[in-house]
Amino acid sequence: MIIKYNLTLILNYDRIFNMEYFITGGAGFIGSHLVDRLIGAGKITVYDNLSSGRTEFIEKHTKKPGFKFIKGDLKDIDKLKKSIKGHNFVYHLAANPDVRFGGTVKETDLDLKEGTLVTYNVLESMRVNDIKNIVFSSSSVVYGETKTMPTPEDYGPCLPISLYGASKLAGEGLITAFCHNFNMKCWLFRFANIVGGRQTHGILFDFIGKLKKNPKELEVLGNGRQKKSYLLVDDCIDGIIFTVNNSNEQVNVYNLGCDDNIEVSGIAKTLLEEMDLKDTKIRYTGGNRGWSGDVPGMLLDVRKINKLGWRARHNSREAICQAIKRLLAPS
Repeated sequence: MIIKYNLTLILNYDRIFNMEYFITGGAGFIGSHLVDRLIGAGKITVYDNLSSGRTEFIEKHTKKPGFKFIKGDLKDIDKLKKSIKGHNFVYHLAANPDVRFGGTVKETDLDLKEGTLVTYNVLESMRVNDIKNIVFSSSSVVYGETKTMPTPEDYGPCLPISLYGASKLAGEGLITAFCHNFNMKCWLFRFANIVGGRQTHGILFDFIGKLKKNPKELEVLGNGRQKKSYLLVDDCIDGIIFTVNNSNEQVNVYNLGCDDNIEVSGIAKTLLEEMDLKDTKIRYTGGNRGWSGDVPGMLLDVRKINKLGWRARHNSREAICQAIKRLLAPS
């Protein structure tokens, strides 16, 4: 069975079964977990340029009926238009996966190209092929540094402080405009920090990489008091699928996270405990943010999605602990 719980609340089974799914970024961290959940529910096409995705994440599905992998770049709109034809539901997860990369002086257009412009290409390809449904992986960073925490979906104005956040907010705007002009329907999910196995970026991936190189010292960007919300990837996929099948507005906007957060220093200490590194020194670089564009504090208001009938099974600390175990497990 595809959905593990909350089955009695599903309103529209047709949005799960007998669909033709087109998943951008489907070989990536979150995308490959989505493929795992949807496989067998309909035909699936994964479209990925493998810039951060990996074929090993989806290789167990390559010979299954109804599954297709296309190595393609979303910037190639002609190839995209041909590849997306015949599908009826798009999960648009592809983007620059790391909020920090788009803030470098040499690549200030990275998120513009890999986020905003490719989102337009996806939407235009949907329009010419008469595809009406899209799920978009947005982010909590669209809110910027908020005066209200927990931060609800109707908080505004949204003033992102990273180029990644600006790109996600622009993507939301393009999607809602296409929906209103071309009779499409969308689900926009503003993610907390998603963690779990297969991560190729993020705080745990970075910390583990540093400790493998030098187990005597762990460098932590900032002062360690940055406090954010984390969601296990399993819960993320459950929340997406549940919400798609239980909300029916033309534009559906939901925060997707849990109702607590955890400090970076706590994550570092938990990781050292799991790796049994008792004598490792934690060195903080200082300052209230880890990098330019880093939001020091984040906690999403998840009452809207809770009211719909879904709640995360793991809090932030539990999500971090589960993710650490999976990332440290032998491959």
